[in-house]
Amino acid sequence: MTTETSDLLICGGGYVGLGVAVAVKTSAPDLSVTLIDAAPEGVWKKDPRSSAIAAAATRMLATLGVWDEIVPEAEPIRDMIVTDSRTSDPVRPTFLTFGGDVNPGEPFAHMIPNVAMVGPLRAKAEELGVKICQSAVADGLEIGPDKGIVTTADGRTFAAKLVVAADGVRSKLRDLAGIKHTRWDYGQSGIVATVAHERPHNGRAEEHFMPSGPFAILPLRNNRSSLVWTERTEDAERIVNGDDLVFEAELERRFGHHLGALTVEGARKAFPLGLTLAHDFVKPRFALAGDAAHGIHPIAGQGLNLGFRDVAALAETIVEAARLGLDIGSYSVLERYQVWRRFDTFQMGVTSDVLTRMFSNDFTPLRMVRDFGLSVVDRLPGLKTYFIKQAAGLASSDAPKLLRGEAI
Repeated sequence: MTTETSDLLICGGGYVGLGVAVAVKTSAPDLSVTLIDAAPEGVWKKDPRSSAIAAAATRMLATLGVWDEIVPEAEPIRDMIVTDSRTSDPVRPTFLTFGGDVNPGEPFAHMIPNVAMVGPLRAKAEELGVKICQSAVADGLEIGPDKGIVTTADGRTFAAKLVVAADGVRSKLRDLAGIKHTRWDYGQSGIVATVAHERPHNGRAEEHFMPSGPFAILPLRNNRSSLVWTERTEDAERIVNGDDLVFEAELERRFGHHLGALTVEGARKAFPLGLTLAHDFVKPRFALAGDAAHGIHPIAGQGLNLGFRDVAALAETIVEAARLGLDIGSYSVLERYQVWRRFDTFQMGVTSDVLTRMFSNDFTPLRMVRDFGLSVVDRLPGLKTYFIKQAAGLASSDAPKLLRGEAI
């Protein structure tokens, strides 16, 4: 069987893999790009999840020419409230509120169904000439002096100057490359579902900290909300696998009645939650991006946005090296990407871990401390503004060009 050869080979057809393909091909059209995806054709259309996209990622998507296709399905987050209570509490006091704009008319984040984001990215990749191969399960990796070679379970072979692994938190390519990682399990699962309600949410996001973990209500179009509902894993399995009446009763206890009657739309699923951090992001001819490099708890809503930061930094590293005539797969080139991204990723991993441990318990003295801390932040406008800019991805002075809304 012949070998498919290109300048850049991306393994993983999610938003990160597609983002790298589109960003590189937009700015360096002469580079040949191949993307292989383990999933069969069309599976991405069945993804029930939605994601919070920070303002910096929105700027990148606009610069890449796909935001106009996404925006009809995007719901801006106009404000946010944070509470801390038990499920049985009759009242949930609000300890922290955030306004939704980082600049006039620019929300700090939008909620977008994953299908509405992946579809335009795929279409743009194909328009730019990216070769996409479905049902290609990476099964082997060989790193040579001038190329990386990936073989698939069905016997296909792909070679490139640079191989990018964007194949998820359980990345096989990361292990084949010999890159070690740290992982621990929180004993929690995140239940994901979409709920329709009779009253409008007015673009408000809600984060309710409960003893079992955060319960987030995130606004979607057409009087709907996306839930990220954290429970201990054994409880999450019981709730998800129970009948509809059990699920709706448990949901109503946590959601409340402020948006009226609730109707669950589509499937409900539970995903195990943990922290995964790769010890290295690059090797010669090889780079990690997205969840293959880092998987964090959704408590801060930054998992997808960390992946988009990888996209912007890696694409800029590759494109600028190519323009200078440098070898895009050399370690000296890829080290720039690693330096750019590793500290930010480590910092966000530690932050999400501390928040998870601090807010996923019912220890009274700790509850008093954290509620006092939230109340103090709520009374300091300057600190709130800083946190909003951090959440929007706009606090860093050395952010990649795409995240600033500039072409590479």
